[in-house]
Amino acid sequence: MKTVLITGASRGIGKEIALKFASKGYDIILNYNSSEQKAKDLSKQIEKLGVKCMLYKADVADEVQVEQMVNVALKTFGRIDVLVNNAGVALSKLFQQTTPSEVAKVFGVNTFGVINLGRAVVPSMVSEKCGKIINISSIWGKVGASMETIYSASKGAVIAFTLALAKELAPSGISVNCVCPGVIDTDMLLNLNNDEKNDLKEQTPLNRLGTPEDVANVVYFLASDSANFITGQVITVDGGFAL
Repeated sequence: MKTVLITGASRGIGKEIALKFASKGYDIILNYNSSEQKAKDLSKQIEKLGVKCMLYKADVADEVQVEQMVNVALKTFGRIDVLVNNAGVALSKLFQQTTPSEVAKVFGVNTFGVINLGRAVVPSMVSEKCGKIINISSIWGKVGASMETIYSASKGAVIAFTLALAKELAPSGISVNCVCPGVIDTDMLLNLNNDEKNDLKEQTPLNRLGTPEDVANVVYFLASDSANFITGQVITVDGGFAL
């Protein structure tokens, strides 16, 4: 039985990634930070699929909490075959109005969270001479977004980190890839009205918003044996939005 650790997995894209892996027979390490009830509900849903699910509350921006979580996961399951760095926070604000604390929070979760998980999980993968790491960035990490300068910068750093780590870990049999979702219909769009959502659809060549399932399918592919010769790639899942 293989094991996957998914950060920020209680809702949205993370939830669908967890359900996808569970449906394929993976035991799940379900990380969350604030949405405890949703995480518990998801855990019950996952266990009905016949696999094990370990819930763990941890702030990925906190290196100590991350290390403790990974240690418990390794003691419980023996190994972590796949790491999905999905946890993230958004910030839509003019750059000149952004406070240092806001910058620290966005980079703490979006960038240092990825680094913290990598530092904690990689040694065991190197020891096993195998493993898959999938980092969730954003199309704004590739092309940048007005009013989302800090968010774009934090996600761009994830892309650069992915490319460099892929080169470093390849000799150990570990692949590292990145997925960049576009406009996905999750809670992050709750502040938009129907007209604004329709405008986003019209800007998307495939003429619809993305779904969490669209992203989960790509993440699972990268973790599967079908992607064993793929590493250091940045795959955009945006319906052509950024073309």
